Amino acid sequence: MSATYRIGVDVGGTFTDVVCVASDGVTTLAKASSTPADQSEGVVNGLGVLADRLGLSLKDLLARTERIVHGTTVATNALLERKGAKVAMLTTEGHRDVIEMREGLKPDRYDLRLPAAPALVPRSLRLPVRERIRPEGRVEIALDKASLDAAIATLKAEKVEAVAVCFLHSWRDDAHERAAAEAVRAAMPGIFVTTSAEVLPQIKEFERFSTACVNAYVGPIVSRYLARLRGRLSDAGYDGNVFVILSHGGVAPVEEAARLAAGTALSGPAGGVAAGVALAERGLGQDLITFDVGGTSTDIALVQDGEAALGRGRTVAGERIALESLDIVTLGAGGGSIGHVGAGGTLQVGPRSAGAVPGPVAYGQGGTEPAVTDANLVLGYLDPGNFLGGARKLDRDGALRAFERLGATLGIDALATAEGVHRLANVRMADGIRVATVRRGVDPRDFTLLAFGGAAGLHASAVARELGMRKVAVPVFAAGLSAWGMLHTDLRYEMARSELGTGGVPDDAALRTIWAGLEQEGRARVATWFGGEVETKRAADMRYGEQVFEIAVPLEHLAWDAPGLAGRVAEAFHERHESLFTYALRGEEVVLVNARLAVIGRLPPMPVPEGAGRTEPSAPFARRRARLGGAEADLPVFDFAALAAGQEVAGPAIVESDTTTVLLLKGDVARMDGRGWLSVTLPEEG
Repeated sequence: MSATYRIGVDVGGTFTDVVCVASDGVTTLAKASSTPADQSEGVVNGLGVLADRLGLSLKDLLARTERIVHGTTVATNALLERKGAKVAMLTTEGHRDVIEMREGLKPDRYDLRLPAAPALVPRSLRLPVRERIRPEGRVEIALDKASLDAAIATLKAEKVEAVAVCFLHSWRDDAHERAAAEAVRAAMPGIFVTTSAEVLPQIKEFERFSTACVNAYVGPIVSRYLARLRGRLSDAGYDGNVFVILSHGGVAPVEEAARLAAGTALSGPAGGVAAGVALAERGLGQDLITFDVGGTSTDIALVQDGEAALGRGRTVAGERIALESLDIVTLGAGGGSIGHVGAGGTLQVGPRSAGAVPGPVAYGQGGTEPAVTDANLVLGYLDPGNFLGGARKLDRDGALRAFERLGATLGIDALATAEGVHRLANVRMADGIRVATVRRGVDPRDFTLLAFGGAAGLHASAVARELGMRKVAVPVFAAGLSAWGMLHTDLRYEMARSELGTGGVPDDAALRTIWAGLEQEGRARVATWFGGEVETKRAADMRYGEQVFEIAVPLEHLAWDAPGLAGRVAEAFHERHESLFTYALRGEEVVLVNARLAVIGRLPPMPVPEGAGRTEPSAPFARRRARLGGAEADLPVFDFAALAAGQEVAGPAIVESDTTTVLLLKGDVARMDGRGWLSVTLPEEG
């Protein structure tokens, strides 16, 4: 019987990773250059490379494929580069400046000269409409047709591509928003229209308005991209399911991703966190720091007790997106990060990146400024003839000349400059992990550093030492682990409703009614996606009566049908508050603000991938001259794929595969785990 396949695709700044897991558990990785002008082209190119590796035609591969899961950076790039749609905003008369005033706070409140960030929608396109609904749902001013018609006339004259409809208190009653959106669609067929209640039906005007504006800004871009992707896949012979991984770590059909485009802002990095959760389930450890180093950036997240942390109120490129999302810290430090002399005359690394085009100097595509990848090559950590399994030859001499030019401005030689770039990259990465851990009250020394992405293995040991960590794990498929992780997550639909009443927690019957309504709506939505097993997870945003902020409280562990539900919900809040802030005020009133429900559609489980198949330890296949700590050394080089289960490798040494390289420092002991990862134990401090 012919094997069938499930394929994950992760588009990075430099490479597009394609991973397939066959029905017999065999996992295969392919890489192709990303195509920033149209990511779908790189996706299909990557599928072609994968087909070649499997000895199939692209048509045969796609004919045997059950599903494709995709992570995309289209929305993120549109925000970062300010290349989204021309978007307008219809809003309640007198409130057009909510998205500009934000919450009255600057990103850096101590910088008195910090200029105000430009609003995503210019003031001339924030159009007031006469209407008003009160917080309790009473209509104070009916939707004024003349005012709405005047706004629509301006939309037409300005030839906008997308519209966000954001009225006051639509979380309580969105009738006016829906009527305005219908009028815009009727007058301007084909335009992308989104309402704030559709995107985020909860209180806090700025968060709701900002999220809706982001959705409108990136919606047309994401919709067009996904349509092109479906078209290219169809032309290549694939008409099966295509899912997109969203910022919360679950997947959804392309139609849902197009509707809620703001939910794709962390699409790519979410796959890596999903992989961390999957590996925790397979025995790697319950407490992990995911450390994803690609060509452009490093993405960092926590997996605690086997679960990924979720949060809200993320800011991407300066724009607030208040949707549920994985708590990921991203910094501009990756293989393509450029080394340069800063304003103070000192060596700096990033955040500028060489990207896919032109790429590092060693790629020979026109790059002139040395990047972190160039440093790793010049220092001897990378094999210039075996990059991507030999598919791309690296120009070491060109990279060396670039470091000579950079070093001349600093008064040091080329190798010292390259080593400085490598060290600075390590320090920046370690600082990013501190932001994700120490600043949030978490001790990184209690975690295993899960290193993946093509470049992570070259930096993991040094970064772990900076943080006092003693455990590092590098999966066999490190370079494509984000794509692999996308295949190990489920369909997920997040729902939220503000239920703020007169105060306190509603009684048992009211609580059950609230969540029963959410569950009915959510299950109906997910049922349109697939017909498999569905489960739900309840949560709530709650606060004490006098507090001005809420905290997220998981509720799925509560006995929902037993008497005393309201008291148990309140106690769950007290316990959560105490775990976060070390105290609880059990005599104070507890207020339910938002009811939340995650509806999860369980996809068929993935077959367990093969571990290391060899039983006899392998010897180094080469030795390589490398520079470590300012001194030259001949390091043994091991083939990652040839390591036997249980085989140990002592550092300093290099372990490499076609798509990733692991640098072991002195005192490191790496052991090949039969389940598919290299476990590295670092020496004790001191």
